[in-house]
Order: sequence, then C-alpha cells, then structure tokens
Amino acid sequence: MNRLTTAPGLDLDVEGMTCASCVRRVETALGKVPGVATASVNLATHRAHVTLAPEGADPQALVAAVVKRGYAARILDTARPAAAEAPAAEDARAGARFAVALLLTLPVFVLEMGAHLVPALHHLIQNSVPPQTLAWLEFALTTAVLAGPGRSFFTRGLKALIHGGPDMNTLVALGAGSAWLYSSGVTLAPALFPSASRHLYFEAAAVVATLILLGRWLEARAKGRAGAAIRRLMGLQPRTAWVRRDADWHEQPIGTLLAGDEIRVRPGEKVPVDGLVTEGESWVDESMITGEPMPAARRAGDRLIGGTLNTQGSLVFRATEVGSQTVLARIIRLVEQAQASKLPVQQLIDRVTAWFVPAVMALAILAFAAWWLFGPAPALTHALLAGVAVLIIACPCAMGLATPISILVATGRAASLGILFRQGEALQRLRDARVVAFDKTGTLTAGRPALTDIVPLDDRAPAAWLGVLAAVQSGSEHPIAHAIGATARAQAVDVPAATEFQAISGAGVQARVLGHLYRMGSVRLMQAHGIPVDDAAQQQLDTLASAGKTPFLVARDQQLGAIVAVADTLRPSARPLIEQLHALGLKTALITGDHPAAARAVAQTLGIDIVHAETLPEHKADHLRALQGSVGPLAFVGDGINDAPALATADVGIAMGHGTDIAIESADVVLMNDDLESVARAIALSHKTLRNIGQNLFWAFAYNAALIPVAAGVFYPWLGWQLSPMLGAGAMALSSVFVVTNALRLKTQALAVRPDPRP
Repeated sequence: MNRLTTAPGLDLDVEGMTCASCVRRVETALGKVPGVATASVNLATHRAHVTLAPEGADPQALVAAVVKRGYAARILDTARPAAAEAPAAEDARAGARFAVALLLTLPVFVLEMGAHLVPALHHLIQNSVPPQTLAWLEFALTTAVLAGPGRSFFTRGLKALIHGGPDMNTLVALGAGSAWLYSSGVTLAPALFPSASRHLYFEAAAVVATLILLGRWLEARAKGRAGAAIRRLMGLQPRTAWVRRDADWHEQPIGTLLAGDEIRVRPGEKVPVDGLVTEGESWVDESMITGEPMPAARRAGDRLIGGTLNTQGSLVFRATEVGSQTVLARIIRLVEQAQASKLPVQQLIDRVTAWFVPAVMALAILAFAAWWLFGPAPALTHALLAGVAVLIIACPCAMGLATPISILVATGRAASLGILFRQGEALQRLRDARVVAFDKTGTLTAGRPALTDIVPLDDRAPAAWLGVLAAVQSGSEHPIAHAIGATARAQAVDVPAATEFQAISGAGVQARVLGHLYRMGSVRLMQAHGIPVDDAAQQQLDTLASAGKTPFLVARDQQLGAIVAVADTLRPSARPLIEQLHALGLKTALITGDHPAAARAVAQTLGIDIVHAETLPEHKADHLRALQGSVGPLAFVGDGINDAPALATADVGIAMGHGTDIAIESADVVLMNDDLESVARAIALSHKTLRNIGQNLFWAFAYNAALIPVAAGVFYPWLGWQLSPMLGAGAMALSSVFVVTNALRLKTQALAVRPDPRP
C-alpha cells in the first residue's frame, strides 16, 4: 500500500453552529484573521478547515475570532483523527435538553390546549384552579424551558444579532421570546392590554422551543449515523500489540510502537500498524480497507496494512509506519478532508443565506405591522401570531445541511467500498464527466506481463538473447523487466553483468553488456538513435501487435538484433466497466505508450471508443486537453509515474491504489482495490449524491417559499389560513430531519449504473 497525504492547513472544531448563517459567520470571522488564505466550514461535521497564507496565522487568533462571534472553538490536531465520541456526546446532550424541555412543556400544553380539546377537562380546570394561578404556573414552567434547555437560543441568537449576523437562534429567540414577553405582560399587568387581547401564548413559546430541540436531537442522531464510516475506520485499529522487547514478547499500548519494532499477530487478531512480514504465512482480510471480499495471502516480504484482520496463521512483521503515518490514519484524514469540503453548488447557498435571515426578520416585522394596522380584532393577537410564525418557520437549518450532510454520507459510503475521495468537490466534477480515459498497463491490465516471444534477427539463439535482455532490464522496476527476469530465472539462463543502465522515459531502456551497448524499446527509440528498422522487422512488429501482444525492438550497438513481445492479461472487471460507462452515455478512451496494433487489439476487445497509442508521458496531457475540448469534462484512470501529468490535467484524476506514490498524489480519487468496476461505482455514487443534494435543496427552498406566506397570513382574507407558531416549529424541525434522513438513503442505495438522462 502506498502513502496517502492530505492537504496542509489547520482544522478547528466549532460548537454552537445550527444553520447556514452560522457557517457564513464563522467563515467570515476566520477569513479576516491575518495569515488566512481561505476558510471553509462544514455544518454537518462542525469542522472548519483553514488554508494558511505563506506567512501563517496564529492558531489562538483563529480560536479567538470564532469565540468573538459567539461560538466555542478549539484547534484539532490534523495528525490525528477527530474524536469518535463526539457524535455520541452531541446526541446525548441534545437528547437530555429535549427530555427536560418536554417534561416542563407537557403541563403547559395540557393546561392550555388540552383544556380546549377536552371540554370536561376544561371545566374541571376552570372550577378547580383560579385563572391567575394558572397563568403564573404556565409563566413559571415556560420560563424554566426558555431559561434552561432553550437558553442557547437566546445567548447565541442575541449575540449573533449584536454582531450583525442574525442566525437561526436569533429567529427562534425573537419568535419564542416575543410570545413569552407578550404573555408575561398579560400575566403581570393585564390592565395594560385591551380585554380582547388578554390571551396567553406560553404554550406557543414552550412548544416552539421543545419542538426545535426535538429536531436538533433527531438531527444529531442522524448525523451520528452519517458519520459512522469514520468511527468504523477508527475502530479498526487495536489498542495494544505484542512487541518483541529484550528477546521476549510484551503487550504494549499502540501509541508506544516505533518504526522498526518486531510485532506478532496471532490468528483472529488485527494488525496494529503497517509493516513487512518477516516470519510466518497467513491469510489477511483486508476488506475493511480495500473493499476486496477475499482474504489475501501474506508471507515473508509482503506488506501488512494496519487495521486488517489476520484470519489464520501467526505472523511476525517489522513495523514500517506507525501513528499518524499508517495507511489507516491517512485514509481517515482523507475521508474527513473530503467530508469537510464544499461543492461548487454550496456557493449559491452561501450567497442566499447571506441575506435570508435579515429578509425573514423584515418579513416578520412587515407581517406584524400589517396585521396590527389592518387586521381584524383582536389585531394585536393576530399580529403577534403572524410575526412569531414567520420567524419560527423560516429558520434556514435545512438549507445549511442540504449539501454537507449528503457529502458526509457519500464519502463515508465510498470509503467502505474502497473508494477514497481526496476532495469532496470531485463528487460534482465526476458527475459532470462526459468521457473516461484509461492508461493500459497496470490499469486495464493486471500489470504483470509475461514474456511470450523472442524473435532473433541475427544468428544468436533465443536463449542467448534472453540472458542479454535480462541483464539490460536488471536495473529497471518496470513490470516488463520483471517478466523478462522471471523467464530467465525459470529457464536457468546465465545473466551477465550490466553497466551504464539508463531508463528512457516512454521509449525504453539501454545498458552496456559484455562490451556492447544494447537498447530495448519502441521504433521511436531506434529512430532517435539512427538505427534503421526495415520492412521485415516492421511486419513482424505488426504481426505480434495484432495478436494483442506488446512488441519491442532490441538493438546491439547500431544494429537491430531481435524483437521481443510481452502480453499482459486484461483485468476481469475491465470489460464490465466499459459496458457500464457506455450505459451511462460516456465516451471511453485508451491513451498508452504501446504499439498502435496492440492498443487497437485491447480497445477492440473491450469496446473502447477512442485510441491514442505510442504516446509519450508528456503528451498524454495534450490528448486529454484535446478530448476535453471536443467531448467535454474528463476523468482519467491511471497508476504509474508516467500517468501523473494526465491525472493532474483531467477534471477528475482516478488512481489505482496499487500505483505509485506520485500517481496517487496527483489524483482526486484513489481506488484502494484492483476492481475496475469501482470506477463505475464512484461515478454512480457521484450521480446519486448530486441528485440527493438537489432533492435536499428543493425541499429546503420550496418549504420556505410555500410556508412563509402562509405563516404571514397572506391567505387569511380568502381561505382563513393563519399558521400557529407551534405548527411552524414542528414543520421547521421536520424539514431538517427530512434533509438528513434523505441523505442517509445514500448509505443503502444500490450503485447500479443506468443510462444518463441528461442530453
């Protein structure tokens, strides 16, 4: 497994955010701190990611800026994953606040609304308890609700209002506070109010606060489920390990392990950190990391990944990466980084929420004034109900959650399938891709070619050429070099020493063997060094290539001496992937350095639309740019060093997880397994995620557009509709719960590929 890195910056845990307006306020505050280049805040994870300018920023200044805006904040250690207990703690706190509020609100609701619904209860209360005593009891209970569980509405909401950034808490504080203040005035000084307006709305204030607390609790529980992927990953690593110390085995905490330690893993135990097997053989279940269902055989010299399960046999291995450097720790940070990022569509939401809350407050004032001036008697009562209902029902919770909660669930689902989105915005770019291009060797093929032909062009025997070829390739790590070396070892051929080895990028290799300079590579390599390629050699090349093999020329000094060919088997998942991509309406392309006939044979077998062969690494990016101009946004799938420019050029670069570090670093998406159908799954997930976000946004905006006029009483003159603040609070809480629940569907939706309905 190769190294995975994450983008530099600082992460903060921010407490107290409840809506999209909170997100904007925190981002604005962080953006004004000297040394901050950009700031991105995620409502679903309650995380803020700050990208620093070269001069850097004081971490405590970042915390102070957030605290000044009315929120609690702390710097997170980016080398360690976020605390797994945080969602459970938030769920418990939200549940406790709702429980207390419910116990205090029920008597108020029963005394006020229950008496109206059940006439017998109404008469019993009227005959048993004086009205003023009832008013004082409701006053005490409602005050306890607002001052206790609902206190944060006022502390945060009024602070936000003072700082010029009203948010959801502000709306709730103004709405519930207005109902409580009006009712308190009627209770304490009834003579100040006209007899027709001496109504109590304590139950409205208490029920509004309780319903919103219920919504927050349900939201917290749902967000906890949405973040289950991270907690599951964090739970993979064991807490202790058996380490060799002073020639004996000792059980040590995982945090004390060092690179170079010898560690023993018994059957049924999890591998604690990354390392290389030194003793034993076993089968290791790596499905939790790679998504591959079948256990992998591991023996001396093989790599182990921390967090995987040793199913049988005892292994001893040497730790190579520990702590924050393990593959598991890096995967967790990558998923967290993707979950904390924003899609381009979020920019529209940010612009809308910048004016949404102030606009709602203005509408509430307008509704109040219109009812007070022009409404029927009791005008003040109608005005209060309309103003409070508008404030309560328009809270922008659902807007703020619509995008980040879907990203949170989708990236977690992807991680469980062995698909790592290094950037959340890759979800949107992948949905927009119109063509998917592939490298061949190691991507569409298994990357383990076998030597199939040696055709001498002189009087030397194939076995003699095999020894020379193995010597020439002895300095290379290319799969073709391994194939030639393996054949030489299998046939027990003598391999002479080689000197002056040089790899010529995208063309071949050269080395000096037994006093002669040998070059092995493409026709282009021969032409570049003035070595003639006659028609007979070219015809032999074409014959081998048309059989699906990859041929190479071999020259001794300045004379062609042999033609060799290797064949690489296609991955079993390659053809199903191409078929699924075509079902999505996508074009497919093959961009490879191979001989044109070999490339065409692979393309014909798989059904690939566009082929570019004999392409140098630096020219792959040129072909991609041409495809982007003629077809549209593009995704590229590769695995090698020579694929890095193409991965960086593509709109979405997808790297095979077995590939090189530089390829993985250049990619937006990393596949942790060798199943090419993961590409189709990633694309299908991107389509479903963006569709899910669209549904969330439609619900959030349509809900407000439809119910704000009802709450304001616009339809009262014709239909007699005037929305109760309690119903408004229930609808508002329901909208947030709906958005989160809808996003959770991404955890279980089948990633079946269907034709793309877009033109």
